[in-house]
Amino acid sequence: MGVFQTRKYPSSASTGTFAAKYRTLMAKQPFLLFGLPFMGIIVAGSFILTPATAIRYEKHDRRVRQMTRDEELGVGKAGRRVDMKEEYYRLAAKDIDNWEQRRVKRLPGEHDGIL
Repeated sequence: MGVFQTRKYPSSASTGTFAAKYRTLMAKQPFLLFGLPFMGIIVAGSFILTPATAIRYEKHDRRVRQMTRDEELGVGKAGRRVDMKEEYYRLAAKDIDNWEQRRVKRLPGEHDGIL
């Protein structure tokens, strides 16, 4: 009995195409035709995406910035100018020793905590 050959002979119609030439070159030099373009795309992508990422973070920094103490106090709708000494004396003038404990009214159907 004869031995079958492992090598296939291509037809004459498919040998002249670009795909056939690429396949034969790919079998001989896979890094040059596959690995090198792949690594080139990765490196070029990092150079292209770096400015895009920088623009994203610059936009974020413009939107979110550190506020000064005066700006923090004036952020609310009814923001008023606050003087620390004035607030201290206003709170010191209150009678904090004379107070009364009151229960908070519960919503209907809510457990009131009484046993």
